[in-house]
Amino acid sequence: MLLTDKVLQYAVLPEAALGADKYLSSLTTISDVEVSTDLQVVKVYVSVFGDDRGKEVAIAGLKSKAKYVRSQLGRRMKLRLTPEIRFIEDEGLERGSRVIAILDRIKAEKDTAGKSS
Repeated sequence: MLLTDKVLQYAVLPEAALGADKYLSSLTTISDVEVSTDLQVVKVYVSVFGDDRGKEVAIAGLKSKAKYVRSQLGRRMKLRLTPEIRFIEDEGLERGSRVIAILDRIKAEKDTAGKSS
């Protein structure tokens, strides 16, 4: 739905409605989904790569469309009750990227120090 539904795309990236290139503005990824044992609640963990303002807009946009997503899922799935959808920001992927960047910088500094010795 995140890839094909215009309502969700504009919620995550409002400037796309104005004609901005959605592929350059930010990247929104669903990193995990947890379903409660009673099938009443679905937690959708979302990672957003971009600046702080872009992250805020994307997460707020998804949260504001939780009822819309629930209604769309209800139409597509054959369940007696459609679960409540909760969007939660997942910073794990971004944190991992920062750690890798730090390790790369340390390695580059060691390589530079080793060559100058």
